[in-house]
Amino acid sequence: MKTYSILILEDEPLILMDLEFAAEDRGCEPHLASGVKSALDTIESQQLDVAILDVSLGGGTTCFPVAQELRSREIPFILHTGDLDRHNEKVRVLDAPLIAKPAAAEKVIAAAIVCAEGEDADAVKIAAE
Repeated sequence: MKTYSILILEDEPLILMDLEFAAEDRGCEPHLASGVKSALDTIESQQLDVAILDVSLGGGTTCFPVAQELRSREIPFILHTGDLDRHNEKVRVLDAPLIAKPAAAEKVIAAAIVCAEGEDADAVKIAAE
């Protein structure tokens, strides 16, 4: 079984920790970031297979610069958000699989693994169910 290197961008510490533990339980290598700068630094310094991005990062900041950098490097990502009302149009522009919060961390990680394996958005959503 392949070990996947996963960037997890999440500003809520408990959700971040939950996703970290779920990733480790699946044998993945999680790289944690709570803001755009740390996420971009991780993208620059690590060999990543996939990313999980929270859309809203507090203080009006969003994951969009991180998503753009991932896309430019052809690293797949999923969006994990509970904030579709404010960002629905922008989220659509990113054209990435979306998992709505709340979702079990194990399901989010399973979806990220499916995404890393090159499956389409429908397969990713099914993995998160």
